Amino acid sequence: MTAATAGAVPDPRADAVPTPTGTSGRPVDLRRTSVQRGRFTTARTLRYVALLAFVVVVLIPVYVLLVTSFKGAGDASPARAWSLPQLWTLENWQGAWTALSPAIGRSVQMVVPAAIISAFLGSLNGFVLARWRFRGADLVFTLILFGMFIPYQAVMIPLTRLVLGLGIPSGIPSLILLHVVYGIPITTLIFRNYYMTVPHELIEAARVDGAGMLRTYWSVLLPISIPSFVVVLIWQFTSAWNDFLFAVFFSSSQNGPVTLALNNLANGALLQNYGVSMAGALFASLPTLLVYIILGKYFVGGLMSGSVKG
Repeated sequence: MTAATAGAVPDPRADAVPTPTGTSGRPVDLRRTSVQRGRFTTARTLRYVALLAFVVVVLIPVYVLLVTSFKGAGDASPARAWSLPQLWTLENWQGAWTALSPAIGRSVQMVVPAAIISAFLGSLNGFVLARWRFRGADLVFTLILFGMFIPYQAVMIPLTRLVLGLGIPSGIPSLILLHVVYGIPITTLIFRNYYMTVPHELIEAARVDGAGMLRTYWSVLLPISIPSFVVVLIWQFTSAWNDFLFAVFFSSSQNGPVTLALNNLANGALLQNYGVSMAGALFASLPTLLVYIILGKYFVGGLMSGSVKG
């Protein structure tokens, strides 16, 4: 060892542990980071617990419906609503299908044309009000939307007289007309918001090529409107299928939809058969459930497609 080496003072920074730094080059406080991670984990856990609680609350009625539908007449009672069936049986499902199958067919005949026609008319209205504007377009749009805020109960008596005066047969024809008319405001709103996001240059290019209003709609806008059509069709299908008020006023048990038949099934007998009523409720809700399962992801995407302009 030389004298220079022996007399050298050791550098304290040589054995120091380097301080962690972030992307900006500033030192990172590990204790603060660990606390933030703990808070984030706790918040995420509470969020999942809250979501699980909501799921349980929503699924409790479904559990009661499903379990009761497999119980016999003597086993299905409010006192045993939470218990499993003592003897599993399919008689309730058979009885519910026998009672509701004609009404389910009539409901399909009602909701399919009502949803398609109202979606097509709403698409035309949305196109004209968004991209083929005229003087007073905003006023017309406001008047159309005003129909969304009128309670059905307030216009039921004059509406009944109007339908009878027009000579429209009761049952499915009247219900199709009513669901088309009352579906136009919401379908117009959805399509107008969607068409407002379409670049104006696309419409101008069609005009330069000599396309008129209908040609522009049919060849340019209609092919790119599939997301909005999915949203509107799901909305209108569910609304028309679950409707009960129009069914009570404009149809009967012989020509009415499934909601009216389900009400008659639940309240038509002197001795209440809860098992058949629960099975019937599941039959009546199955079509809308299948629609949301199959097209649910397109429903959310279609709603978001018209929410941002650009």
